[in-house]
Amino acid sequence: MPPATPTQASRPVVGAVHTLSIGRPLHWLTLGWRDMRRCGWVSVLHGLVMALFGAVLLSVAHHRFWLLAGAFSGFLLMAPVLATSLYALSRALMLGEPANARVVVHTWLAWQREHGSKWGNDYWCMVQFGALLALAGTGWVVTSAALITLLAPVPVNTPLAFAQHVVLAKEGYLFELWLMLGGVLAAPMFASTAVAMPLLLDRQVTLLQAVLTSWRAVLANPLPMALWAAIIMVLTLIGLLSGMLGLIVVMPVLGHASWHAYCELVDRATLPSRDAATTQPAPPGRS
Repeated sequence: MPPATPTQASRPVVGAVHTLSIGRPLHWLTLGWRDMRRCGWVSVLHGLVMALFGAVLLSVAHHRFWLLAGAFSGFLLMAPVLATSLYALSRALMLGEPANARVVVHTWLAWQREHGSKWGNDYWCMVQFGALLALAGTGWVVTSAALITLLAPVPVNTPLAFAQHVVLAKEGYLFELWLMLGGVLAAPMFASTAVAMPLLLDRQVTLLQAVLTSWRAVLANPLPMALWAAIIMVLTLIGLLSGMLGLIVVMPVLGHASWHAYCELVDRATLPSRDAATTQPAPPGRS
């Protein structure tokens, strides 16, 4: 396929994607572990912050398990946004640049410096994406809490009560319904976020283009992406069951690995670089 011209590349409908073998997610994990070790404390600090946030959720809602289950699910929905600076660190390593705290600060403050179009292809689209994911997470928390509260035969306030009266209940299909609703939300959210956030960070694309590209990558690689989703779920569950301590390592590794997943899944050369865009003069009318 001939390379796209600048005009063609500046307005792609959907980014081109690659088809990968089923075992590639394991390679992404290896690269994620390598990046975490190379970044050192800057990377581990992300995991520590997320673990502390999980501990706060647990302490606030430990007697309200119906709320706790939904809150942790919502927390996982927000993970792609929370890992934004981990993508930036891996990107810096790939470009041979210093991967330090300055990269993290620059990443989280960059949206304040770009005010060209709140609905365009600058950093504001990442703010929009984060807001949409937060809204989806809140919706699931409310839905999960309402479902368990209204349909459970007795009040569910502890993990033991959830296991006894929801998971192992002999009558009714509350647990199956809860899983089904979670899956209905999780599947499209995973497809929408699999590579969208790293793509928004790296390339000058709109939010819609990033989401459509993410869907295209998932649909072109159903088995590798199913394995990747399973790996994320299992490692996150291990991190949660370890009293949040495992998240200190799990979250950075998954964040860095997600960057490498994006790099292998998306043909980055067909999309305009965000760095290139920031070096060009602003068009008339932009501040």
